[in-house]
Amino acid sequence: MEIIRPDVLQFFNELDENNNRDWFDAQKPRFKANEGEVKSFAAALQEAMNEHDRVDSFKLFRVYRDVRFSKDKTPYKTHFGISFHREKPRFRGGYYLHLKSGNNFIATGFWNPSKEDLLRIRKELELDATEFREIMRNPSFSSVWGELEGEEVKSAPRNFSKDDPNIDLIKKKAYLFTKQYSDKEVLSEGFLQQVSDDFKAVRPFFDYMSSVLTTDLNGVSLLAED
Repeated sequence: MEIIRPDVLQFFNELDENNNRDWFDAQKPRFKANEGEVKSFAAALQEAMNEHDRVDSFKLFRVYRDVRFSKDKTPYKTHFGISFHREKPRFRGGYYLHLKSGNNFIATGFWNPSKEDLLRIRKELELDATEFREIMRNPSFSSVWGELEGEEVKSAPRNFSKDDPNIDLIKKKAYLFTKQYSDKEVLSEGFLQQVSDDFKAVRPFFDYMSSVLTTDLNGVSLLAED
């Protein structure tokens, strides 16, 4: 079973205090060793997730920051971020793992849906949000993922009524869930399986949203092979 070693978190604690190229260049072999281990962990996690899902790839984000349009000019990110990609177009949604001492978390859902997908979701919720709400209220889901998160418009999206009974869901611009972990949990031998199990708990939500986004409002499939 792959594990996260303490130095993965400790390295970024030190980088927080020394976020400059001279320090990073001197520590680069250490960083590359940590990066390689995290990639191995991500590959093992993908394999575990594929026992209950269809994940075709993962991406470990680069440590180098794009400072061109940022007020923060420090050159390096101080965390590892990994995204897991479900097989599209049938399987929608995505997974994310964030590793940083004191701020370890997983996230899942729809962070930045296209305007077409967002409109389709809103139209479905306007028509009937019963199943969506039942999924979120189910203890096997809510005990892991808690409350729905995501940015939202102030009142109502264009062409939707602010008095719609489901406006709390319709005005969302993203549909996200997150879960935090302590450093102790991240460094434990069971962390990989725990993350896989927690991601598995989101499947009813993903199944629902995938069904919505691959059909029209009449339930007719939008997938070419169908």
